[in-house]
Amino acid sequence: MAYGPVDLLVVGFPDNNFSGAITDEIARLVEAGTVRVLDLMFVTKDSDGVVEVLELTDLDDVVAVAFDAFVGELEGLLAEEDGQAIGDNLDPNSSAGLLLYENTWAQGFASAVRDANGEVLVFERIPSPIVEAMQEGIEA
Repeated sequence: MAYGPVDLLVVGFPDNNFSGAITDEIARLVEAGTVRVLDLMFVTKDSDGVVEVLELTDLDDVVAVAFDAFVGELEGLLAEEDGQAIGDNLDPNSSAGLLLYENTWAQGFASAVRDANGEVLVFERIPSPIVEAMQEGIEA
């Protein structure tokens, strides 16, 4: 199977304050065909520094249902070690969600690059706060 570009997004939640509001936007992106969720994992760190890695199947039914709208057959590309590495860097009493997703909007472009015997030499994501700060500097 040919993939478009794949990104790993890790979102931290200080004080384990996850409201679930992100799930609606992910579902919208999946329904629009913009992204496809390849894997999903959650990591928590308690006050004693103990890390727990949770797959979707480890979540209680109420939480898992929120992800049913956009999670199909997960491909299992994230490993326990991935979650543990993220968890080791979390502050106590915090959590993180790991989302591995394919940019399905770019599948055609990725195929065209391969068909032209091209190879991506640099692909770098620039976080929006950096772009916004650069724009503010230009406007000043």
